[in-house]
Amino acid sequence: MNTMTTYSGRKFDPMQMTPGDVYIEDIAHALSLLCRGGGQLTYFYSVGQHSLNCATEAKARGWSERQQLACLLHDASEGYISDIIRPVKIYLTNYLEIESKIMGTILTHFGLDDLTEEESCRWKQIDDEILELELKTLLHGEENREVPKLLSVPDLAEHTPGEIEIRFLQEAERLGVYGSDR
Repeated sequence: MNTMTTYSGRKFDPMQMTPGDVYIEDIAHALSLLCRGGGQLTYFYSVGQHSLNCATEAKARGWSERQQLACLLHDASEGYISDIIRPVKIYLTNYLEIESKIMGTILTHFGLDDLTEEESCRWKQIDDEILELELKTLLHGEENREVPKLLSVPDLAEHTPGEIEIRFLQEAERLGVYGSDR
């Protein structure tokens, strides 16, 4: 059987995922436990924390809550299929197709499936800019990397996965996404 079981105990086939299979609790939990950079960082720094930093930067730029939510959720598919580092991911076309399909399902669930091309480019821009700071700060040998000017001060401190999970859910709630217990 080709099903996965999520943190919340739900079971479904990720290749046949529907919007009803998406739960913010599963996303927050998984992303808080998933290390950025293939684990090659100087300390544990999660995809969840990266996503929070992206949403914070969008808020600092005065972007709408809808755009902030898109930034918070831009890596949500990785909560279901994990992460692959960019230098490898570009060669895995089948992975990219799967990731895109799952991300589309997630965006539909959260009412973001109608993001314009401009809105999508905006979250991708923040993702890239935060990445540059992460590389400079969290990887050996990248200390001289040029970093774009950010309007926020990203939190790159070491946090426990539990702290990040709670903060992720709080940020989602601030942006109008509530857990399944409501």
